[in-house]
Amino acid sequence: MSVTVIINPISGGHGPDAARRKAQLATTIVEARGDRADVVMTERVGHAKELAAAAVQRGARLVLAWGGDGTINEIASALVFGDVPLGIIPAGSGNGLARELGVAVRAEAAVTDALAAAPKPMDVGEIDGRYFVNIAGIGFDAHIAAQFASSTRRGFLGYAGITARALRSYVPLTYRITHDGVTDETRAILVTIANSAQFGNGARIAPGARVDDGLLDLVVVPERSRFRTICSVPRLFNGTADRFPGCTTARVRNVTIEAVAPLTYHVDGEPVRGGTSVHARVHAGALRVAVR
Repeated sequence: MSVTVIINPISGGHGPDAARRKAQLATTIVEARGDRADVVMTERVGHAKELAAAAVQRGARLVLAWGGDGTINEIASALVFGDVPLGIIPAGSGNGLARELGVAVRAEAAVTDALAAAPKPMDVGEIDGRYFVNIAGIGFDAHIAAQFASSTRRGFLGYAGITARALRSYVPLTYRITHDGVTDETRAILVTIANSAQFGNGARIAPGARVDDGLLDLVVVPERSRFRTICSVPRLFNGTADRFPGCTTARVRNVTIEAVAPLTYHVDGEPVRGGTSVHARVHAGALRVAVR
């Protein structure tokens, strides 16, 4: 049987030499366990999804995603509703899903664990036809994702710098949010649709979210005042984000979000420009993940 390892050579800000070392390490570990290793590198946005789909066609028993949340999203999007499981070797700026699933930080351990794990079912979210495995969001986090995507400074410090600047200048919209037959309007700084609990780097926006409960956690943080919002930012990191002033949470299977202006949303950290309405839903147990 073969195991395909898909490496994003620029995840985490590393270069070609680091990518070659990763490829050699993966090959050594996989073949030591008796599998054949097919190691491939991504070359552009969307390439990881194509490589994962090709691996399924070749009959791979497991596909390992070596990269950040964006790489994982692309590969998961090719594996959803199928029998081939996803393994994760975290190498991104935040590694939100990997942290939530308890994936080992060290690459050697992450590869070894994935090879030995019994695959488990995991939920997958969908927003306007795009799948997400960690978090989708509208508002401030989507604005940050768009800024971060065009920035040359990667990592936590780059993300923190963009966030600090945006906290002073971001102008929130008023959203019309409908789920379970109920519609509310609110001027919100953040509308998060969470499959797992955290953005990454320990920032837990939906502390009660689970990846296998068949539901998405909808978290709405209204803008009461910018001062109060800034003062509440530490709640992201101490597991009390649901205690933001005025914050509401709900567990949903479907949700529609509307505004008078076109919406920018993010899908596992990747920014997308949408229309004035977006719809999200959950696909329970649609992905198999190889984690211990």
